[in-house]
Amino acid sequence: MEQQKTAPPEVLKVVKWLRSSKSGIKIRVGILNGKRIDYFKGKSAVKALLSPGYAKLKGVPPQPKTEEEASAQLLAMIPFAFFLRVERGASSGGSSSPKHLQIVQQQTFQADMHFAWFYDGPQWTTYLGGAVMVGVILAGVMFPLWPPIMRLGAYYLSLLFFGLIGLFFAIAIFRLIFYIITVIVASPGIMDLP
Repeated sequence: MEQQKTAPPEVLKVVKWLRSSKSGIKIRVGILNGKRIDYFKGKSAVKALLSPGYAKLKGVPPQPKTEEEASAQLLAMIPFAFFLRVERGASSGGSSSPKHLQIVQQQTFQADMHFAWFYDGPQWTTYLGGAVMVGVILAGVMFPLWPPIMRLGAYYLSLLFFGLIGLFFAIAIFRLIFYIITVIVASPGIMDLP
């Protein structure tokens, strides 16, 4: 974490973009020291730096022209420990379960290697979501203390919600009956809505 604080602003912008879903890097989940962690293949990061999306960024180093230049740019980011080279081991369970990861001592960058993320970006959305969740739970627990007009409003909203659910069930039943009738009358049947 200390190395990340010393990173130049343009490197930090590139890392934030690479970490976002806009970059198109395929993220996989692995296990490092008993903790789930995201990792990616170097080839994905090279493709992301060569993509038109990177050219649209402002305040970042110029877009590399070749894969070698992109690899050199990513190699220059390794000392800041935003991502580190790892080796994949055996799967922790079945074929779809995460693989065990091990950090490699020799930190280099090549497109066929795997790299684990050690940068999560700003966590303000997590904190905001936690505060909202605590507020909703507290409001629900305090329901008996609500003023009568608010309790009446909550009652009518719940009736509206359950009525809407009932309407969806009625539409589904109607569509099923309509489909069965059209299968009998005009095979292969007519499905009225998607």
